[in-house]
Amino acid sequence: MINKLKRVNRTLLEIDTGILCWGGICQLVGFFLVKEQQTYAMSLWFGILFALTNTLQMYRSLERALDHGEKTAAKIIRRSYLLRYGAVVVILGIIMVTEVMNALVVFLAYMGMKVAAFLQPFTHKLYNQLFHETDPIPQALPEEPEQKINE
Repeated sequence: MINKLKRVNRTLLEIDTGILCWGGICQLVGFFLVKEQQTYAMSLWFGILFALTNTLQMYRSLERALDHGEKTAAKIIRRSYLLRYGAVVVILGIIMVTEVMNALVVFLAYMGMKVAAFLQPFTHKLYNQLFHETDPIPQALPEEPEQKINE
């Protein structure tokens, strides 16, 4: 299991772990505060799954963009950004119209991506301990000799 986790992109793993932790925290808080438990849980975990899917799409588009030049990479990233946010608008719109789930809870769960970014230093330390790894110590770059300007 640990070997499988080591093969996954480390940043993606840490962000996804943060999203799942956010989902667990929201589920626990909702257990005490929410009357409609089933709708809340369905909305929450749909939003978490949607956030996880979006992080994977973001990772793949960034990987694809890095294989291209600056202008093409910018177009790929822009297109990916518009696709992700367009999907958010469409899915939340459908949920609001059909009222099959609570759109606010889905959005709360989707914002788990933002919370996960803040939790990433903690999940990074967690995986360093789990994988028995340490971060490299930053080293100063060697100074470049000054070039004389011809006058």
